Amino acid sequence: MEPGKPSSSIRIVFMGTPEFAAASLQHLVESRMNVVGVVTAPDRPSGRGQKTKLSAVKKTATELIIPVQQPPKLKDIRFLNQLQAWQPDLIIVVAFRMLPKEVWDMPALGTINLHASLLPQYRGAAPLNWALINGESETGITTFFINEKIDTGHILLQEKVAIGTHTTVGELHDLLMERGAHLIEQTIMGLEENSLVATPQLLEPGDLDLKTAPKLSKKTGQIDWTQDAQQVHNLIRGLSPYPGAWSVFSLESGQKLKAKLLASDLDETRTDLAPGEIEQTSNRVWIGTARGVIRLDEIQPEGKRRMLVSDFLKGFRDRFNSAVSVV
Repeated sequence: MEPGKPSSSIRIVFMGTPEFAAASLQHLVESRMNVVGVVTAPDRPSGRGQKTKLSAVKKTATELIIPVQQPPKLKDIRFLNQLQAWQPDLIIVVAFRMLPKEVWDMPALGTINLHASLLPQYRGAAPLNWALINGESETGITTFFINEKIDTGHILLQEKVAIGTHTTVGELHDLLMERGAHLIEQTIMGLEENSLVATPQLLEPGDLDLKTAPKLSKKTGQIDWTQDAQQVHNLIRGLSPYPGAWSVFSLESGQKLKAKLLASDLDETRTDLAPGEIEQTSNRVWIGTARGVIRLDEIQPEGKRRMLVSDFLKGFRDRFNSAVSVV
């Protein structure tokens, strides 16, 4: 390979916004893929000072000196003209918004999306979270062609990834972010070599109970202590570090404490604590569920930083009451 010469002749436009997408963009450029333009979300004011916040993808594209477009509307004629001017053979989409047909149908080779699940399972906005919340032992990544319906296009490549019993969504995010970048590269090379077969997402007759991955809400994170310990543990790790599973605790002083629970362990054999009942020592907090108990390992009280439960208890003079207030 000649120095500086692209490893692929395919002209690529990359679309994405968060860190998960930026890692793929960085890898493609380092692999000398011919990225001719980047599309990302518009800059937005953020924080108390309302300072302009750039997306992770824009930061990466700027550092790599790649032209960037940030259209508020994807059907805007000026944006469509610019996209056409880049003459893309292929569009790569990672963690971006839904595209109109005018965009995804433009390149000759089509538009490819990277999805963080083994499609057709977990179609939707939050596949990593829901795989953990549902206690899956395996997930993966998929590249597929975009069409009119979300996450339903023909599959190109998939890679399976095992999930540990204490894996958090933050850890899974970082793992699939790296694996996904490589899968996109393999997909591009396969398309150029004409070695890939696009496979329809056909379902078997008994496979109608597909698990979905809808957008998370505040209600999603509320812990129900009348569930069993495994379900509670899965919810905690499925929302850690963000947005965080949460509960409201009653204290001996009569006050309430709302906190995110960000790490836990469980003992499914214990039956001595009723749902919501608390056992507290100098450095431990155990909470009963419908079956088994949860040990809290990391906590983030409202308005405070994340910390180990043992550190939190050192400076916390009030005690948890004998029950958790489930509201």
